[in-house]
Amino acid sequence: MTSSTQAHHGGSLLSKHHILERNPILLVIGILIMVAIGGLVEIVPLFYLKSTIEAVEGMRPYTPLELAGRNIYVREGCYLCHSQMIRSLRDEVERYGHFSLAAESMYDHPFQWGSKRNGPDIARVGGKYTDSWHVAHLTNPRSVVPQSIMPSYGFLFETPLDTRALVANVATNREVGVPYTDDQMANVMNDLKAQVNPDTPEAAALIKRYPKAVVRKFYPGSPEVTEGDAVIAYLQMLGTLVDFKQFDDKANLR
Repeated sequence: MTSSTQAHHGGSLLSKHHILERNPILLVIGILIMVAIGGLVEIVPLFYLKSTIEAVEGMRPYTPLELAGRNIYVREGCYLCHSQMIRSLRDEVERYGHFSLAAESMYDHPFQWGSKRNGPDIARVGGKYTDSWHVAHLTNPRSVVPQSIMPSYGFLFETPLDTRALVANVATNREVGVPYTDDQMANVMNDLKAQVNPDTPEAAALIKRYPKAVVRKFYPGSPEVTEGDAVIAYLQMLGTLVDFKQFDDKANLR
């Protein structure tokens, strides 16, 4: 077949597109076929993957106190102004730290990625500020950030932590895939108390069950465990579990 013949056949084939353009039913059918093909290409491989999340060393379930603090964080709608997802853009990485990994949200139900930043992203806030800074910030945000528009959450430090549903909450998380062990399940209340009592044998057992757990009284102003203690415990662990140097070293070896 000569090149002129090939061009003729190709041209005649392309010229038939007007048939679809002039027939809405055929056009809709064509669109549906293409969408179906594209969907199958995207979805079918997922059935052959055990997990779409790469395993990352260091990740663990939340301690009971961290989980309680996270529940309060969700209850108060903090994700409406604070995201927990650093994108791999230079300005975000330079401001907030290493970009977020899917594994960091693998035990979140629901995840707290968020879509607004009236306040800064807090995915790496753990260890960035002292507990007393967090107490001051939650009590009177403008005392530490003059331009802040965040409302006061001082009542958290006046409200004893309600733990009546905590064991059931941990059990529910286990049901949906969070790998709490039998040992962790049996010590929910012990671990909750141990995290705010560092000079006890139970505290050492807590750290063994939950590596890198921060153990101290987060709000010394109350002898009871308050909602404020729980929220600060949650904030202080964000971004602290994964050693991001391992990813930087891999990148440098390439």
